[in-house]
Order: sequence, then C-alpha cells, then structure tokens
Amino acid sequence: MRCVLIVVLLLLAGCASVPRQTQNACAIFEQRDGYFDNWRKAAYSVEREYGVPVPVLMATVYAESGFRHNARPPRTKLFGFIPWKRQSTALGFSQALDGTWARYKRETGRWSASRTDFRDAIRFIGWYHTESNRRNGIALNDTYRLYIAYYHGHTGYQRGNWSATAKAGAKRASTMAGNYARQLQSCGGW
Repeated sequence: MRCVLIVVLLLLAGCASVPRQTQNACAIFEQRDGYFDNWRKAAYSVEREYGVPVPVLMATVYAESGFRHNARPPRTKLFGFIPWKRQSTALGFSQALDGTWARYKRETGRWSASRTDFRDAIRFIGWYHTESNRRNGIALNDTYRLYIAYYHGHTGYQRGNWSATAKAGAKRASTMAGNYARQLQSCGGW
C-alpha cells in the first residue's frame, strides 16, 4: 500500500512541475508524454479540432504562463507593502479570466474544464484563437496578432490601441512559435 501511495505522489508531482526546457517544444513533449498527461497528444488534438498550429498554441502558453499550471497575476499592494487583491482573475496555463472561461465552458459544453489542466487550457486557447479568426479575420498562423487579440480581447483588438506590454508579449510569442515550428520539424512533431 505504501508503495502505491509513493508512486501516485511521484506521478502527481511530475504533473504539477514546470517542464525543464520550456524553450524547446520537443523537450516539453518528451517530458510530458505520460499515459494520462500527454501534452503532445493534447496539442495535436486541438490543432485538428480548431485548425490552430501547435507552435502557435504552445507559444501562447509559453508567453502567458511559462507552462506553470497555477500561474496567477501578481497581487497589488495596499499602502505600498501589504499584499492585496490580484490585478485580474487570470489563472492557469492559459491565464484565462473568470468571465471568458465561463463563456468558453457555456459555449462548448465543457463544464468540467479546468484552467490548471493542460489539456483543457490548450483547448481553450485553440477555441479563443478560432474566435479571433472568426471575429477579426486573423489568420490562424499569425501568432503576433492572435496574441494581441488574446491579451486585449476581441473588442480591444478591434480598437487598435494596443499596449506596449501586449506588443512585447506578442513579439515573444511570435518568436517562440517560429522556434517551436523549427524544433517540431526536427523531432518529428506528428
């Protein structure tokens, strides 16, 4: 019984940790190729379902959360030093806000989806990017513009006054998507 408990704890600890090499798509997929937690299978499944290329999906996760399942925005400070409320309700791999996540679950019927589960989060990103394509005409392989729409929302994207933070994140995501695409060609992708 004790051995089973230790094995289960080790498996769960591996699921919760950040991959060691987040700048290499092949390494990420090698590190997360378990039977229950297979990130390659999840990413390519979303690519087939929504048409968003795997490098774009993975680059969005990289830019948003650095592959941390429990990522959250920093807290504001009360009186300059007392930790207070968080800057937003963003959570998990996708950094989806409460309201957007609730809309996703309502529109897709995925009521048990969790922002801290990679499979659910990457499916959300695929869904959101597809919405950006439908609403704003952004190509599904245009990582830069998809990220801007992801960061500012569809209406914020349409307004066109994008923040320097969003532009920097979009540049980082776009560069990483290119890197991931080259890497996945060399290791066989799928």
